[in-house]
Amino acid sequence: MSDNIKTTSTPLDLGGALPETSAPLTPPTQTANLRNYILVTAAYWAFTITDGAIRMLVLLHFYTLGYSSFQVALLFLFYEFFGIVTNLVGGWVGQRLGLKITLYAGLGLQVVALGMLGIVPTELLLLPAFSVPFVMAAQALSGIAKDLTKMSSKSAIKLVVPEDADSTLFKWVSILTGSKNALKGVGFFVGGLLLTLVGFQPATLIMSAGVLVVLIVVMIMLRGTFKTPTSKVKFTEIFSKSRAVNILSAARVFLFASRDVWFVVGLPVFLHEVLLWDFWLVGGFMAVWLIGYGFVQASTPALLKRRIQSQLERGGQAHPPDGKTAMVLAFALAAFPAGIALALMSGGEPTLVIVIGLLAFGVMFALNSAVHSYLILAYTDKDEVALNVGFYYMANATGRLIGTVLSGALYLYFGLVGCLWASVLFILAAGFISLGLPSTPTPALGTLDLKKAMGD
Repeated sequence: MSDNIKTTSTPLDLGGALPETSAPLTPPTQTANLRNYILVTAAYWAFTITDGAIRMLVLLHFYTLGYSSFQVALLFLFYEFFGIVTNLVGGWVGQRLGLKITLYAGLGLQVVALGMLGIVPTELLLLPAFSVPFVMAAQALSGIAKDLTKMSSKSAIKLVVPEDADSTLFKWVSILTGSKNALKGVGFFVGGLLLTLVGFQPATLIMSAGVLVVLIVVMIMLRGTFKTPTSKVKFTEIFSKSRAVNILSAARVFLFASRDVWFVVGLPVFLHEVLLWDFWLVGGFMAVWLIGYGFVQASTPALLKRRIQSQLERGGQAHPPDGKTAMVLAFALAAFPAGIALALMSGGEPTLVIVIGLLAFGVMFALNSAVHSYLILAYTDKDEVALNVGFYYMANATGRLIGTVLSGALYLYFGLVGCLWASVLFILAAGFISLGLPSTPTPALGTLDLKKAMGD
């Protein structure tokens, strides 16, 4: 694999491999591609709500049963671990079998995972010897399902956006990623609300039925030629040979570990245990945070557009986000968890510190994540998009795994402040790794069409 990107436009065929050559897209082909992409994205959005809801349900339900923060974190261990495996292998599977297969498989596995939790006898869930391995197994299926659907949707963007439309690529990536996080925030609220209103098992059955409906609708409406795949991708090719992709993936590991090391277990337990918030309030607050986080991600292209315009007005040069952008944003992000930790250690009012600090952290983290999501596609050849995106999100899942396990352990022994200082160290690691990224526009991207970027 080369860091140089081919810029030929390739039709989106969700059912098969990418052709080796392609002609310019005709309007009917563009319409069909966009329709397929919208269906895939809508399915991913619906899935994301249930993904956020089940995380909040499992976390709050089992913590109230007497599980320690570390035991609760272990319930998510297989979710994150199998997310790593799925991202590593899923790109290879998608490249060989087509993205439609991976989408159907992801939705189907989520139906099974949620159904498992809903039909098991309630008394068995009260026995740790049974409930821990059983819930871990269900979470493993959910982790596989999440990353299969995510890989399908994220990979589709690169194939739909026309060649040389760099600003459009950045915009679409940011909108998809931002809307996904906003809907996961909705899922957090739905999970807390359902736990309060109907309880754990009825909530999982309701969500399982909802995902099943989505799967049936997508199978009926998603159309295409879906010809037999012709791409014979070797299994060894799942590992990226691109230096830029490898460095970006390494930075991604530490970036997402820095968020989840305090956000996944430590923060919701702190809100419920120390601040004495009810389930629906914990879920609602984290939902508002994720929705705002998603909004910032989706707005990142507009924010950077204004920065580009300012640079041009001062007579400077302007170009798309690059390695330097990622590095600067990472080092700036480190100040926020450090500030929250110092405020808590100095006796600041906890509710005020957490609410204001988390909102500020969310804005800066969203900018970091949006730039990363753009760069992975900028560094990726269209012919290998599923492979590279899968490898990149394997790194994403690795960071979440590290952060999740450490979140439970650090909170148990050092409290939320210990989780926050670990976050600072992870962010600094991401910043130093980003020093190795290309600090100028990549040869594949060339120079951003500023007229397009600024809008006609």
